[in-house]
Amino acid sequence: MIHGPFDNTLWSMVALTLLLALPATTHAKPPRHDAVPGGVAVIEVPHTGEVTFQGRRVMTVKEDDRRLAIVGLTLRTKPGDQTLTVGKRTLTFHVSDKAYREQRLTIKNKRQVNPLPEDLRRISKDRMEMDTAFLHFEDVRPELVFSLPAEGPVSSPFGLRRFLNGQPRNPHSGLDIAAPEGAPIVAPSPGTVVALGNYFYNGNTVLLDHGQGLITMYCHMSRIDVSLGDAVDRGDRIGAIGSTGRVTGPHLHWGVSLNNARVDPTLFLSVLP
Repeated sequence: MIHGPFDNTLWSMVALTLLLALPATTHAKPPRHDAVPGGVAVIEVPHTGEVTFQGRRVMTVKEDDRRLAIVGLTLRTKPGDQTLTVGKRTLTFHVSDKAYREQRLTIKNKRQVNPLPEDLRRISKDRMEMDTAFLHFEDVRPELVFSLPAEGPVSSPFGLRRFLNGQPRNPHSGLDIAAPEGAPIVAPSPGTVVALGNYFYNGNTVLLDHGQGLITMYCHMSRIDVSLGDAVDRGDRIGAIGSTGRVTGPHLHWGVSLNNARVDPTLFLSVLP
């Protein structure tokens, strides 16, 4: 969520490469399989039976004559064998370990590092509102190839182990895109606005539901241009880049949640062979 001190030239090249890698068509191809903490496991499953992982329903899509489960893995997922339930059957898949880099940042507003009791009450309310959206499961087939929601260099990649004012905090659960204040933020795929508001950490925020537990989040906006319940298409403007909430500069924090697991957004930007 915080603009970090990374080489903008390098990450500009990364962002451009990701844009050029997008296929011309955007039907429901699966995201890239990367079974690591913070990744996505794409697993072939039987054609019948509800699929769940750790008690939560999992997205399934059809590709040719196969049925695929698209499983989001939290950054806290333990490496090793994991179990997927399909109806009354179980399937085992393996999660590999992954080491993420560290990021150390200084936040001038100490209250945003160590909140006051009244802040904690607001944070709890914020989380309840967002969790309701993250847990929603609409049984529709989403478009799984995303476009970047903003133009600019990636200033902080997904998964960074963060230290704020020397104190360890939760890993970075999204992708930060640096851009000027007021630059447009657009929907990366069709979706519905399921939550919005001004939150303590995230500032002005919008959450889009794309179907089957796939939710995207847009934080630190200077302006919100949609309303609760709006249906948006790929490329529709949803707001503008800002620096609201806990930030060190104007940028977009873009998060992707799948079966309530925050996963690496780049896995949805291109499908590798």
